[in-house]
Amino acid sequence: MGIKGARGLRIGITIGLHAPDESLWINGIKQNALYLAKLFQGSPLRHNVMLVNTTGVPITPSLPWDLERFPVRTFEAVKDDLDVLIELGGQISADQTAHLKTRGTKLVSYCCGPEYVQMSEAMIFARRMCDEPFINQQYDEIWVIPQVMETSAGFFSVLRRRPVRPVPFVWDPMCLEERTRALPFAGQYRPRNAPARISIMEPNIDVLKFCLYPLLIAESAYRAASTSIEYVHVTNAGHLARGCPEFIGIAHYLDLVRNSRVSFVDRHDTPQFLAGHTDIVVSHQWGLALNYFYFDVCWNGYALVHNAHLCRGLGYYYEGSNVEEGTRQLLLAIDEHPRQWEQYRSRQRQTIRPFLATHEPLIEAYDRLLFALLSGQHPS
Repeated sequence: MGIKGARGLRIGITIGLHAPDESLWINGIKQNALYLAKLFQGSPLRHNVMLVNTTGVPITPSLPWDLERFPVRTFEAVKDDLDVLIELGGQISADQTAHLKTRGTKLVSYCCGPEYVQMSEAMIFARRMCDEPFINQQYDEIWVIPQVMETSAGFFSVLRRRPVRPVPFVWDPMCLEERTRALPFAGQYRPRNAPARISIMEPNIDVLKFCLYPLLIAESAYRAASTSIEYVHVTNAGHLARGCPEFIGIAHYLDLVRNSRVSFVDRHDTPQFLAGHTDIVVSHQWGLALNYFYFDVCWNGYALVHNAHLCRGLGYYYEGSNVEEGTRQLLLAIDEHPRQWEQYRSRQRQTIRPFLATHEPLIEAYDRLLFALLSGQHPS
């Protein structure tokens, strides 16, 4: 593997710290930056990679990752020493952009969120995201991960005045393994010889990943085989069960609710909730068909019933919003997963392998993106 004439680069990846001891499990953005940094560090070109904090929050040893391996610097500390700055988890200003341009630094917008959907919802439902949007139109390139292309590619391209480039999704088990180290069986699934515990763990902040379809699938399976389901937990849903009349009204028609076999609870971090309360996860997405959550679930051997077509080889897949097929897949998982859990975990890890930050073809793909960025010569 290698690129003729290439050299190692000085690469910054932005993050926006909100607390000196910020958790990696608040959302996926810090994990995303770490996985991308690990991928660049794995290049045979030996890139020098650092995370660049764009907020005024102090950088302290309380951050939950290895600061020697993944150093964090302020923008001021690195602004004159970068070949490439990848804006991922923290936005730089117009003045900071202008400074980078004078230094010849290439600036990439790495888009890993469905911003068209988020901005549309802010407009329609008065969900204030900012007082005055800043649309940076000085990027050299826009890199967009696959699951965001469908909804947001045009939004990025027109407003930022650059064509978008789809780039591969990157994941690594490093954060998961660190969080599960002290849990029983290192947080990995083990059969219990008991009815299935089902978890539904959607964020429930927009229509892209909402709990209602998974709840309908769990309800349908419960009606078909009630003794096979011990309990259903729905996380990130306490506020809906307490204060949303539409959600409460619909829930009252479910046998799971009438028979007290479901709870609607608040936020929990994924690894701990899987280890303590879960055998099978049921999920549904609409326009966001790759997610770290799916890989976290499957890497540690938990059954995943899902409709994410960009990773249809994972878990137990059903198409679209087909509740009947989702129910069949859930019943199949209930039946076969406790008997085939070791083979299942092995298959899941093999399926995830092409997305790993250590996967050599993936590293090479990103090296080619970097050097096409510097040369301005992308293959047609």
